[in-house]
Amino acid sequence: MRNGGIPNSLTSTPDMYALSSETSLTSSLPANIELIMGVIGHSGDIVLRELCILHSPCNAALVYIHGIVDTDLINDYVLSPLMHGKIEVAEHGDYGDKIDYARLKNIVASSVIGLCEVKEVSLLEVCIENILSGKTVLLIDGIEGCMVLGTSGGKSRNIEEPVTESVVRGSREGFVEDIGTNLAIVRKLVKNPNLTVLFYRVGRETRRELAVVYLKNIANDTLVEEVMRRIEQIDIDDAPESGSIEQLIEDNPWSPFPQLQNTERPDKVVAALLEGRIGIILDGTPFTLLAPVTFPMLLQAPEDYYERWLVGSLIRILRYLLVFMGLFLPSLYIALVSYHQGLIPSKLAISITSSREGVPFPTIIEALLMEVTIEILREAGIRLPKPIGQAVGIVGGLVIGQSAVTAGIVSPIMVIVVSVTAISSFALPNYSGGISLRILRFGMMLAASILGLYGIVLAFLLICCHVVRLKSFGVNYAGAFVHTHVSDLKDTFIRFPLFLMKQRPKIFRPKDKRRM
Repeated sequence: MRNGGIPNSLTSTPDMYALSSETSLTSSLPANIELIMGVIGHSGDIVLRELCILHSPCNAALVYIHGIVDTDLINDYVLSPLMHGKIEVAEHGDYGDKIDYARLKNIVASSVIGLCEVKEVSLLEVCIENILSGKTVLLIDGIEGCMVLGTSGGKSRNIEEPVTESVVRGSREGFVEDIGTNLAIVRKLVKNPNLTVLFYRVGRETRRELAVVYLKNIANDTLVEEVMRRIEQIDIDDAPESGSIEQLIEDNPWSPFPQLQNTERPDKVVAALLEGRIGIILDGTPFTLLAPVTFPMLLQAPEDYYERWLVGSLIRILRYLLVFMGLFLPSLYIALVSYHQGLIPSKLAISITSSREGVPFPTIIEALLMEVTIEILREAGIRLPKPIGQAVGIVGGLVIGQSAVTAGIVSPIMVIVVSVTAISSFALPNYSGGISLRILRFGMMLAASILGLYGIVLAFLLICCHVVRLKSFGVNYAGAFVHTHVSDLKDTFIRFPLFLMKQRPKIFRPKDKRRM
């Protein structure tokens, strides 16, 4: 039966995490029920199902949470066998005699319950944690402790194509919000006994499950220990998304650059594991974290490896060009028009001057107006419902841009510069990397408005110094740009043919350095 609630108020209910870790369940069914329900019985979705094991005088009870268990499993493989099966548990086969509880426990676990996961638990804290994780607890009068049954289930989203990382060629499989499903996807792709999964609980109040995944024959032990150390130090009420974990374990929280890579794609996670990197999977989000990461990796996409090397290399070079344009194009325009008109070809200079005739603002204000407008349209397009958001992004950009030019607020060439810049930032395969680019672009524009090209050079040098000093779990963020491992350059600016990429990235110090 559903438990409709217990008279205790929510505020007076004992906190399970305040209980002593040594609190144990007894052999008394009423006492055990009172212990468990005293902790979680205030909630209306807790189900307490009392039953009598047929053909024996033993009373029992099931405790689980409605909605996060598979009730069909409970009905077919737990309740039905317990209530309709004949269990001989007396010493001489006569139930009037003393019951052999050790034999009863053995029979129930090995012959009656038809589930794969059946384990014995004695501590109350562990019992409660299993119930909150979607397991069912079986309590039998006369048997000390309880049996935890693997009945996790409930509704979850089907496996679909990743929304944020679309590809033309490659897997259409994406992670979902269930950590068990995500680990199963990785296991299906990596049929290797060296694949290691370590489980943690994060969040003092929510106790979310987190898994650290790596290949123990490839990943560096020091790197694994560092990831584990940082995760164990997390102290937070709740980690609703992997972004919360990222912020708590990154090296430099003041840096605009992402120091962990996030992805919805299982094939991307598998490729990272084979390089000696580590995956961090959190329950409740489809985004998996990969550590460590270098800046060149933010410009790599799965399609680079699925297409022939010439195609993949050409696309990657194009991405580097787009990063340059997204970072420097508005600032270069501001510097040339405001300070270095002599560097502009004469005909182009005349065209720019004529297009700016009547514009009342200096170049920096004009650029900031357009850039802020683009950011507003981008944000509005994300927050609005999908069909409306697309219309707002396209129509809003066209209408506002044309209206601003007609009104003489901005020049036509500025609209072109800002549009090309926005499109360039969209071409990055990593969304977090694109945000970093957008932040730095405003800094470059301000530097260009103050010192012209000198300001751009100084700002770029500051960015380079920061990137060179930045670390991601002890790995240099600049990657192959600064370290001396020449073999890693085969997968940086261009992607060499696969038969020439025989070494794993040495920057991660993998145990097994050869991939073929």
